[in-house]
Amino acid sequence: MRTEFTPAQLSDPDIAEADKILRKCVHCGFCTATCPTYVLLGDELDSPRGRIYLIKQMLEHDEPPTAEVVKHIDRCLSCLACMTTCPSGVNYMHLVDQARVRIEKDYARPVSERLLRAVLAFVLPRPKVFRASLILARLARPFAALLPGAKGSVTPTLPRRIKAMLALAPASLPAPGAAAGRVFPATGKRRGRVALLQGCAQQVLAPRINEAAIRLLTRHGVEVVLVADEQCCGALAYHMGDDRDALARARANIKAWTREAERGGLDAILITTSGCGTVIKDYGYLLREDRDFAGPAARVSSLAKDITEYIASLDLPASGSRSELVIAYHSACSLQHGQKITQLPKDLLFKNGFVVKDIPESHLCCGSAGTYNILQPDIADRLRDRKVANIASVKPDMIAAGNIGCMIQIAGGTSVPVVHTIELLDWATGGPRPGLN
Repeated sequence: MRTEFTPAQLSDPDIAEADKILRKCVHCGFCTATCPTYVLLGDELDSPRGRIYLIKQMLEHDEPPTAEVVKHIDRCLSCLACMTTCPSGVNYMHLVDQARVRIEKDYARPVSERLLRAVLAFVLPRPKVFRASLILARLARPFAALLPGAKGSVTPTLPRRIKAMLALAPASLPAPGAAAGRVFPATGKRRGRVALLQGCAQQVLAPRINEAAIRLLTRHGVEVVLVADEQCCGALAYHMGDDRDALARARANIKAWTREAERGGLDAILITTSGCGTVIKDYGYLLREDRDFAGPAARVSSLAKDITEYIASLDLPASGSRSELVIAYHSACSLQHGQKITQLPKDLLFKNGFVVKDIPESHLCCGSAGTYNILQPDIADRLRDRKVANIASVKPDMIAAGNIGCMIQIAGGTSVPVVHTIELLDWATGGPRPGLN
């Protein structure tokens, strides 16, 4: 793609990076076949190719984004399926994230939308506040039917978004998990030492996931640290265009993990929420221009691993028993497209006695995508229903996934138990059977 940035514009490192990304795009259109919003809506501007053109125009002209640009960028799930498909290596992730930052700085959203986004950005990264909000949401859910706002629009109203938010609130909340600052010693001879990301939403909605990870790791000789002063990874804020908050959280995490590594050593920073993992692995890029943090950020990114990557490196013995449970493996977009981890979780499940089934259209997003199922609930519901129908076609006993957002989203459309991959691996190697939804 030909670009026309001025020398002055190209002196900005972000614009220079956008220029490199744009020039790789050859308009081939391969991305349209794997883009969930294009598959559903059939609008060229709701495809990666169309959005790339809109972003190019916005950045080149250096003008405030129009309502049309914002509408189509907001509809992007950042599932990154286009990056898996692209034969030219276009880094759409970095381009669309830059566009979102520009939109939040230069576009005046309606007051109601600004308020909703501000509430989400404040509540979700703070576990205590999030827990309190879920209790209030449970109390308010019976009144959701009184809210106006019809389902089925691709431009949802504020009441429709509030309905979606209330619908996602669980009927009950588990007890809080282990507190930050705890160290879980290895059983027997120590083979390694890792930090385990505590997470934000996952910490409130499903602390059992990290509990399973801790049991499995310590059982196999790995010491696990829940690092004090750790914060939200920044993904939620960054994908809503608030780079200042996101990068501040990234810097705080880098400091905390670096201190822990210097104090006791760390073989890895393990992540059980793949959406967080994609962003933490990108810290080195996000802070590449920061003189004080570029080096530490790159080191943290190199230490970051999805939990299945690390478990595979331990080369655990295969389970001697076969459960014969049929597991439908849902590959989270942030894992398969963002981190390029596709076969490994399925291999681990199979090695440990499960019958693993691929899901038709596994490349398509389930519609969760961070806050997408709140901000774009009708598109998200259509994607969830499509995903659930594809899952049902393989007749599973359980559904496994590596991302809490996907788990909550899919569970909203099926009675089949949805569990984390690590819960199944923990069960297969001596832990308790995962609880049913």
